[in-house]
Amino acid sequence: MKNSIALICALTMSITVFGWGQTGHRAIGKIAENHLSVKAKKALKEIMGHESLAEASTWMDEIKSDKKYNYARTWHYVSVPEGKDYKSAEHEEHGDVYEAIGRMKDILKNAESTKIQRVEAVRMLTHLVGDMHQPLHVGNGEDRGGNSVKIKWFYSNSNLHRIWDSEIIDDKMMSYSEIAEMVDHPVDANKDVLCSTDLDLWVKEAIELRPQIYNIGDKENLSYEYMYNNWGTVKIQLYKGGLRLAQILNDIYG
Repeated sequence: MKNSIALICALTMSITVFGWGQTGHRAIGKIAENHLSVKAKKALKEIMGHESLAEASTWMDEIKSDKKYNYARTWHYVSVPEGKDYKSAEHEEHGDVYEAIGRMKDILKNAESTKIQRVEAVRMLTHLVGDMHQPLHVGNGEDRGGNSVKIKWFYSNSNLHRIWDSEIIDDKMMSYSEIAEMVDHPVDANKDVLCSTDLDLWVKEAIELRPQIYNIGDKENLSYEYMYNNWGTVKIQLYKGGLRLAQILNDIYG
């Protein structure tokens, strides 16, 4: 059994986004479950029944086809141009991923929230924390989070956003549980940073990764070298996403 998170610990333009893709989102959900406190596990069981965080993690992408949830379309990302932070950047009128995470936390903390509200808040929170750890969901405001950066990925048409959402992960040919098992182990890093729930830090981390992400060289022939250079970053972002989601839920229910 994994150690509890308590032992480990002593994110203005429209973007077509699908988070990490199903594999990445589910891996984050699985990692988070490994680090929930006993109280948080019990509370989530009462709310979600048999629905795991891995299952819940992709719901927010699945509802994009339901017009009832159009209000949440801008919640998957945030745009922070170079030289700015979240507070100094312009914000989406209907909210963004940064604001929506706070909104879901408030719903889960509110004793008057209904069961349906809590279920949807857990699903959304799980997805949104994952989105913020895909660095291109903190976009620069210039290229739709990398969607406008057209690339040949192993000689097939793609774009920079899609590569980070899913293609680097899916090309490993592993299930979400295999990815989670590979990623979910202590690393040589500041534990307080790994488990931080400070969204401003999450934004800062994503911005600091931009030079690495945009160092793409030949756009017509992106393949093994780019994947090799960035796989370590993908793994640590998945790990952070899982730990930080668990920390938020433990803070609410612990």
